[in-house]
Amino acid sequence: MTDAKRTATEPRRRPKQERSRERIDAILATTMRLIGEKGIDAVTMKEVGALAGGPIATVYHYFPSKSAILAMLYERFSEESRARFGAIITGISGPGDVTAAADRLLDDYYGRVAADPAIQDLQNAIQADKALQHLDIVETRHQAKILCDHVAPMLRAEQREAFGRVVFLIFQLAGGVVRLALTQDEEEGRRTIEDYRSIIHTQLRLFL
Repeated sequence: MTDAKRTATEPRRRPKQERSRERIDAILATTMRLIGEKGIDAVTMKEVGALAGGPIATVYHYFPSKSAILAMLYERFSEESRARFGAIITGISGPGDVTAAADRLLDDYYGRVAADPAIQDLQNAIQADKALQHLDIVETRHQAKILCDHVAPMLRAEQREAFGRVVFLIFQLAGGVVRLALTQDEEEGRRTIEDYRSIIHTQLRLFL
């Protein structure tokens, strides 16, 4: 990612004082609420500042652009995802547990996104912005590596590299599958998720 893209998607400063953290929390909460109500494209920095309880200058004091706000919202979404992800994979104690954990990961992700229109719109915005899309890919690699490191001792040494590639693809493609399912009616969306689950099972059986 270039310096220009990094500057556009990073906050101007990280909060150190409690008051600053509270101000940033208010900006993020307001932005997320507005995204859920009207969609990301209709949200403006000026509106965020007004509804978060301060002038627009305060928003720009912390964030150089709307993309920077989205980047921090994605960062927080990712932090929660890692915590939920970690709780699921700690239950893997043998090869037979991996597929069940994959099912839980898919269901948990789908449930979170389906339940919150703001998360859906945030996910779409991440994919539409090249700099933010880079953050998503980095996060996917990170989570895939965590799972692979946990499962690696259960695999033959010569399987581990290929397993890592497959897990990364499974994780990365899951976002697109979930987004597709959410554009479909309930029955078709459910079939889409189940078809992807079947693909995951088939791929994992090659190793486990």
